[in-house]
Amino acid sequence: MRVLLTAWGSRGDVEPLAGLAAALRGLGAEVRVCAPPDQEFVDLLARVGVPLVPLGPTVHSVVAGPKPPTAQDAFRLAPELVAARFDTLTAAAEGCDVILATGLMPAGARDVAEYLGIRYVLACFHIFGLPSRHFRPGARPGTPSPQDETDHRVLWEQDAQRVNGLYGEALNRHRAALGLPPVDNVRDHVLTDRPWVAADPTLCPSRGRTELDPVQTGAWILPDDRPLPADLEAFLDAGEPPVYVGFGSMAAHAPEDIARVATAAGRALGRRVLLARGWAGLTAVDDRDDCLVVGEVNQQALFRRVAVVVHHGGAGTTTTAARAGVPQVVVPRIADQPYWAGRVAESGIGVAHLDLAPTVDSLCAALTTALAPGTRARARAMAGTIRTDGATVAAKLLFEAVADQNVPHGPE
Repeated sequence: MRVLLTAWGSRGDVEPLAGLAAALRGLGAEVRVCAPPDQEFVDLLARVGVPLVPLGPTVHSVVAGPKPPTAQDAFRLAPELVAARFDTLTAAAEGCDVILATGLMPAGARDVAEYLGIRYVLACFHIFGLPSRHFRPGARPGTPSPQDETDHRVLWEQDAQRVNGLYGEALNRHRAALGLPPVDNVRDHVLTDRPWVAADPTLCPSRGRTELDPVQTGAWILPDDRPLPADLEAFLDAGEPPVYVGFGSMAAHAPEDIARVATAAGRALGRRVLLARGWAGLTAVDDRDDCLVVGEVNQQALFRRVAVVVHHGGAGTTTTAARAGVPQVVVPRIADQPYWAGRVAESGIGVAHLDLAPTVDSLCAALTTALAPGTRARARAMAGTIRTDGATVAAKLLFEAVADQNVPHGPE
């Protein structure tokens, strides 16, 4: 079986595909991955022996400017990505049996599969973007969901119109060039009736939470056996477990002055601090030896050795911290991150810091709760429930889906 995996998005969108690619190859499949040509994604896929087929611009070039992308930027990027998918995926999917797409609204992937006459699967790493009575589209936690059925449907119809405004014209123009009929609702066309949810069912329960009928596989975890750098090992060995602070691929979206605020908060509680540089470029505020800055490292190994993880609430970081049994303080910024913050708080394994501008006092309060014995005990207990076989489950489902052409977008 030949499989094309594709995503355009941050590391949190690409690393799960690397985990799935490894599982597929382990079952004998041939795998191709189309993803943004950022060097760290090239290196990531090289770890599993899969070359990256460049798709669209680098993510870093879009999100790492001095200010967050604007609405105008989104309207420029959307048709560019649609065109890139039609051009790149049509060639890359030659000889493949299935296209699995994820990441930022992958408009164009299903259409290429339709044109080539092969299977298509849409996967997502959370349920926040799926039509649901439990969420307002794009709302932060704590925002009341509409009780009136009419209001509920109006909100999600408006969401579909928003997606149409971004992608509709470009998608239908490219479909017409291939002799395909137009699509009226781009969002529902991309999602299908049975999207796959590549998230842990304990952290992200999907049953009864969306109007669709998702197939939940568990998170696609790429095993990581890389050793920690020597200077990091020495820092960890030199004292009590530190407070980890990292915002991953958040660049301009990271909280202003977060390195100073987090360092001061950690010190106020008598804790050392470990800053992850990330795309936000976090740096030490002084040269004291109670703070260390690290680059890209093995989080699976590192998180087991820290006292608490302060992060932005990406699906991958949330799952890795939960699997390590370490408490979390989630400072959500955009997209699905508020959803994950809410799940961490609801599960009692950490704190949702919903204020977009953390202060030393507010972060101290959140850390105090996260470091409490009860929070740590709940985090350790949940760690034993996190599934690690999601990528293998998904890989086997892909084999079954290709073998049974009558199964719509995923087995029962």
